[in-house]
Amino acid sequence: MAEAGTDIILHNYPQSPVAEKVRVALGIKAASWCNVDIPRLPPKPMLVPLTGGYRRTPVLQIGADIYCDSQCIIRKLESHVSGPSLTPTAEAGLMWCLSRWTDGPLFDLAVKLVLGSAGDNLPQDFAEDRGRLYLGEDWAAGLKQANVQLPHLVAQMRAPLSWLNETLGDGRPYLLGAAPSAVDAQIYYVVWFVRGRWAGGPAMLSEFTHLVRWEKTIEDLGHGSQTDLSAEAALEIALATEPAEKTGVLPNDPQGLELGAAVTVKPDVDGGEQPVDGTVRYADAETICIDRSDPQTGAVSVSFPRAGYRIELA
Repeated sequence: MAEAGTDIILHNYPQSPVAEKVRVALGIKAASWCNVDIPRLPPKPMLVPLTGGYRRTPVLQIGADIYCDSQCIIRKLESHVSGPSLTPTAEAGLMWCLSRWTDGPLFDLAVKLVLGSAGDNLPQDFAEDRGRLYLGEDWAAGLKQANVQLPHLVAQMRAPLSWLNETLGDGRPYLLGAAPSAVDAQIYYVVWFVRGRWAGGPAMLSEFTHLVRWEKTIEDLGHGSQTDLSAEAALEIALATEPAEKTGVLPNDPQGLELGAAVTVKPDVDGGEQPVDGTVRYADAETICIDRSDPQTGAVSVSFPRAGYRIELA
């Protein structure tokens, strides 16, 4: 079972860049949390009972409440965990606007760079899974194009890195100034991915001395206090707990969502994933939370962001 006083459970694997973003956020919050290792590739039989089929990494669990996508996860960590804020300035809305770029075009560029540089050396099952996830159904052609266009991709990555390097040139320890924030986690995970997964990453990053200094500062924050937990124990925790997320639908919902309505939810970029079905528990401009049940977990609530996800009335 989870360590006494530790109710935060992160389902992830060490090589996942998006999980690294969340692990950095946990470090900023100096949080205690439980780590559940999940497979890098589907099937993920100990995860999908919690999520209803969502297979991306990471997934946050607090009792019988499940949070998918780092948008939802970071917002939940901010409200659930005391300690340093992940949004220490008044510009939280701008931070989330920026995250649509870091998690969209910037990360997609990093993925193309990493996969393209690997060429034919990628294991076939990994290439097929990640290629479909990030490049669509014509993933094989996308990988070949990324390999051919590698110099162009590197040039496109160097430009934003130079902007960040310039921002950090005044000696500030963090991107927003004196205190770390979610913005640091959102940028750091892309840099971490490029450095660790592309052979040319360390040499390219060495050009940006202020960025490298900042990178080490973020690394030194650590990941909080981590305790390993088995996937079986995480399922038992969900089964022994009732969902605690709030209920209701805020007015003026553009899709006409109502409490208890049957819906399906999936990422709006098709990566060959199955929709998650359930009934509306809560909805506002940022979040959709659905109720669902599984024999291994009992009743659970599963939260997704509205941005980047498609909701269909069932």
